[in-house]
Amino acid sequence: MEHNTPGYVYILTNPSFKEDWVKIGKSSRPVDVRSKELDNTAVPLPFEIYATMQTEKYSEAEKAIHKQIDRLTDRRIRQNREFFNLEPALALEIMLDLAQLSGDAVVMKYEDGKPRQLYPVMEKPKEEKKEKKTMRPPFDFSMIGLTVGDTVVFDPLKLTVKVAGKNKVEHEGRLWSLSAFCGTYLPENMQNTSGSYQGPKYFSYNGKTLWKIRLERERK
Repeated sequence: MEHNTPGYVYILTNPSFKEDWVKIGKSSRPVDVRSKELDNTAVPLPFEIYATMQTEKYSEAEKAIHKQIDRLTDRRIRQNREFFNLEPALALEIMLDLAQLSGDAVVMKYEDGKPRQLYPVMEKPKEEKKEKKTMRPPFDFSMIGLTVGDTVVFDPLKLTVKVAGKNKVEHEGRLWSLSAFCGTYLPENMQNTSGSYQGPKYFSYNGKTLWKIRLERERK
């Protein structure tokens, strides 16, 4: 059945899941609203948006993606649920293939909590084509010379946490991505409506934000 207004098909990941586990579902409302609804006591850590597809035929699109995955192999973690044992990048490829068959689909991929349009490809203004820009890869502590066991400060609360992986910190025995930590611990007056945050801008090392340290190293 076709809808009059666009909705969303989403791919969600979760730091508490295995790296190749995803949730693929649909929502008639913005995905950041849906992901917050899924943040309950049954899930240790908040969900993170990996990618979305906006289309009027979002119900049909969700079913088509599920069917395509089921045709490949038995990758559903439970048959009556929307969780799949599938790498997020592969789920995104299936979503992009389907989007190209639709007349109104828009696909966004989230990096450091910030959406980037993958389809349809947006044309840059002619004056910008002269300057070739490379896409900045996701933040990794090794980019700024930090490693497991080092400590950084969550500036809004002056809270010291320990580096626990290439892009994870540990607090009170739990592992967090920087963006998920911000979504949970940011004071209410610093929160945004999307619930997505560029984590390195809220943490610091030796008095400098991780974001600034990264930029300084990239300029060298």
